[in-house]
Amino acid sequence: MRSFLGRDILSLKDFDRDELDHILEVAEELAPIARNRQNTDLLKDKILAVAFYQPSTRTRLAHEAAMLRLGGKVTGYSDAKMTRAGDFYQESIKDTIKMLECYGDVIVMRHFEQGAPHEAARWAQVPIINGGDGWGEHPTQILTDLYTVQQAKGRIDGLNWLAVGDMRMRTMHSLAYALTNYDCPITFVAPPEISLTDEFKAELAGYDLEFREVDHVEEAIAEADVILVEPVVQPDYTKSRDERDGDVGLTPANYRITRELLEAKAKSDAVLLHSLPRMDEIPTDVDDTPWAYYWQEAFNGVVMRMALLALVLGARE
Repeated sequence: MRSFLGRDILSLKDFDRDELDHILEVAEELAPIARNRQNTDLLKDKILAVAFYQPSTRTRLAHEAAMLRLGGKVTGYSDAKMTRAGDFYQESIKDTIKMLECYGDVIVMRHFEQGAPHEAARWAQVPIINGGDGWGEHPTQILTDLYTVQQAKGRIDGLNWLAVGDMRMRTMHSLAYALTNYDCPITFVAPPEISLTDEFKAELAGYDLEFREVDHVEEAIAEADVILVEPVVQPDYTKSRDERDGDVGLTPANYRITRELLEAKAKSDAVLLHSLPRMDEIPTDVDDTPWAYYWQEAFNGVVMRMALLALVLGARE
């Protein structure tokens, strides 16, 4: 297994099964720190630089909280338009990253351009963590989800997954890449216009991943051990900001996970995940049911980022 020290976290295609399992083991080791609301000094001499060109709640704050829990410091920006990286000058990724590496020991970047963190990694002498790049990938979110499922079910292998939402989403791409390392059949449910692209299906065909597509959640939810949901009504992830302009429409019934559907058809111990924010695809009356794991998922986002930061900065082997 390759060392994690100094390593970039850009795509889950870059990790094999042993490496994924090791990340989960380190997360489990560090989890009590966050669970007990404690801080440690593992990274007391390190600084995390955040470079966010798109809005974020959980991803940015989870990375920052993780660094603070480990005793490190945080600097950076959450709105590039308030910096020279995003104002009149439109500073290049190279120039911005060359400056940020002077200020921090690791950089987490979210960008509206697919591949931007990969471009940053070309120039950086410190590790780059992909916090979501356009329609590309979101590796730290899916690592969080794997950890959440392992905690809930005691395993990942042998579980049936159901993924519902916009298949252009970066989380869906990272999910598929991650599951190529496990024995996990997956069913995708999406409106035709935002279903798996032919190019992505051709890529997945090159992996050992058992997958299928259906038109309605009711066709697959009874077999699902894990249900991962994203909205089918999405902003344009190729923009730095895509705010609502009037009514954006409601989620069609085919793609909604309601309490009634769960009670009628889902397994009693199924794990329901959502990276959030949500619209109406999971109504709020699901929140207090045994299926709702998205609050644990949000907490585990801190735990997973603690593990990744500790690994790439050498606090854990």
